[in-house]
Amino acid sequence: MALKHSFIPSSTSCMLKANHHPLRICKNHISFRPFSQSSSPTFSNSFIPKSTTPSPLFLSFLEEEDEEEEEEEVDEEEEEETQQLNEPEDDPIRRFFLTRAAIQGSDPEPDPGREGKLSLQENRKTSWRLSSIADSTQDGEDEVEGIPNSLLETLSPSSKIEGVVSGIVEKAKNLPENVTLGEVLGEFEGRVGQKDCEEVLGLLGNEGLVVDCLYFFEWMGLNEHSLVTPRAYTILFPILGRAGMSKELLVLFKNLPNRKGFKDVHVYNAAISGLLCCRRYDDAWEVCESMETNSVQPDHVTSSIMITLMRKRGNSAKEAWELFEKMNEEGVKWSLEVAGALIKSFCDEGLKKEALIIQLEMEKRGISSNAIVYNTLMHAYCKSNQIEEAEGLFAEMKRKKIAPTSATYNILMDVYSRRFQPEVVEKLLQEMEDAGLEPNVKSYTCLISAYGRLRKMSDLAANAFLRMTKVGIKPTSHSYTALIHAYSVSGWHDKAYTAFENMQREGIKPSIETYTALLDAFRRAGDTQTLMKIWKMMIRDKIGGTRVTFNILLDGFAKQGCYVEARDVICEFGKLGLQPTVMTYNMLINAYARGGQESRLPQLLKEMAALNLKPDSVTYSTMIYAFIRVRDFKRAFYFHKQMVKNRQVPDAESYEKLRAILDVKAAIKNRKDKSAIMGIVRSSMGLLKEKKKGKKDEFWKNRKKGARFHGGQQ
Repeated sequence: MALKHSFIPSSTSCMLKANHHPLRICKNHISFRPFSQSSSPTFSNSFIPKSTTPSPLFLSFLEEEDEEEEEEEVDEEEEEETQQLNEPEDDPIRRFFLTRAAIQGSDPEPDPGREGKLSLQENRKTSWRLSSIADSTQDGEDEVEGIPNSLLETLSPSSKIEGVVSGIVEKAKNLPENVTLGEVLGEFEGRVGQKDCEEVLGLLGNEGLVVDCLYFFEWMGLNEHSLVTPRAYTILFPILGRAGMSKELLVLFKNLPNRKGFKDVHVYNAAISGLLCCRRYDDAWEVCESMETNSVQPDHVTSSIMITLMRKRGNSAKEAWELFEKMNEEGVKWSLEVAGALIKSFCDEGLKKEALIIQLEMEKRGISSNAIVYNTLMHAYCKSNQIEEAEGLFAEMKRKKIAPTSATYNILMDVYSRRFQPEVVEKLLQEMEDAGLEPNVKSYTCLISAYGRLRKMSDLAANAFLRMTKVGIKPTSHSYTALIHAYSVSGWHDKAYTAFENMQREGIKPSIETYTALLDAFRRAGDTQTLMKIWKMMIRDKIGGTRVTFNILLDGFAKQGCYVEARDVICEFGKLGLQPTVMTYNMLINAYARGGQESRLPQLLKEMAALNLKPDSVTYSTMIYAFIRVRDFKRAFYFHKQMVKNRQVPDAESYEKLRAILDVKAAIKNRKDKSAIMGIVRSSMGLLKEKKKGKKDEFWKNRKKGARFHGGQQ
């Protein structure tokens, strides 16, 4: 998530004080030892290579059900500590502060600001605002999906917020410019308890006020009796992780109070989860390793997070299993979260049978599967286009009385959408509503895509889009992309562009897939001017194209005879690292052949050879048809011979059609060749009769064939 304004100006720093231990958060880079290929992070013993391949998560790991009992013990210990702090009533220093606090109400001059506060500058940013977390993660759910709900959601907003909690939250929402939250909380000193502070942190995090969370956390530590608790850290770390503020998270973690209760497994799990959201995998490994150094025993939540981290880094499922076995030997038991993380790792590698074995082993140990585990397995089978197996798992869910979720139906609707079966998607949507589940934007997007993939059904796709908006569901970029593709397939390029304009008017940022679908619409229409306009729009918005975008632009320009623009596309995308492929040259060869430029085809073959690209069956077939079209049978037969020699024969049906055309042309050519050869043989053997040359009369030019003249004129 990106800050709309800088959190801290470059010339200032923020002093956070937790339990009278000041720590400074600066804009300067905080350096940590990176893990290289040679020295990979280890858990007890290193065996994991470094990789950075991200993949989507699925589990909500860190649930607080097992944490409640331990948190109660921690709270009791903290209450004992506060009681011990409250015992010395005869302390003169304490009496001084108490009398000073009582006099302060009548003192018109307030105390000077505390040290470490942000010094306000004249040219300072007008405000500190963070874009909404919900908005930034709506289209990118894969980035935080699978991180524990209990940590990511922090505290669910109360239906009724009263007292000091509501007062602090309202002040945070209505802060004046150039004022931090800690500067306006003087009236709440002594009125707020630790539980209230934890609730405020959670509510501020849910509102997306991450910077205010930091200032409030600082204020908690600067109170006479520190209000910072281990629970406050477990709430704050995931909030910082979702906001991408990994540096601040690491500073807070490095300066954890060295007191009992703060070196707790729940605090470490929250820190690892936050770093996992920021994709700071190496730092997350360091935090996990520090658990062993500080004698903190990992639990099943730690194991599930680390397995997820390995999957995101690109480690194999085998390595994840080895890590689990190692942690299992150290006392970490099987749980639903751990088994789910392992199943996800194996499913992502296509090892579906192994994932089913893990599920069976889990159920043998008395751990029942939930909807998330079945969704993971169904998604893996759907990716492999094994719809029957996915349907079998869906039936098994119902047989075990496991209620399907919206994600379950969306998985099935997506696979049937890709199989061009919109009627099945409609039935699943109706079944979903009958089960009491409300279809979401993904459900309707699957329906729009199902109709859009079929020609002459774009009107039904548009109706599905209208149905979605009527029920109050806001479309996403994926929804508009599916609608634009539907218009493109049906040849309604004008409506596609209108949908694109509506999308921009609603403030929805088009994705690269949206631009690609729009380009395809005008490629089909042959409108090169609009193609160029959209391409320039992409360059202006700094949206890099994909290989599909590259091929659509190239084909669109080349087929309309804009060979210079087609060459420009190859050059521009080459700068982006997308070099020409065999498909690129196949499109160029086809365009030159359709434009009557068959003489340029051998030159294109030389370019392919220079780039070490071997022609395939499409290349040869295109060239053969091009030369047959201009009755250059000699070159057509030559490239057919090259095609057979290089073993690039197309499929049986296409080759049979090509051979039929070549055989007809070969028969005509052979007859002519046979007549010429027989004439040469007879001439050399002296068998040809010499034609007698008669004397031409003066009227031989006007003589008609077969005309006979009899006598004189009548």
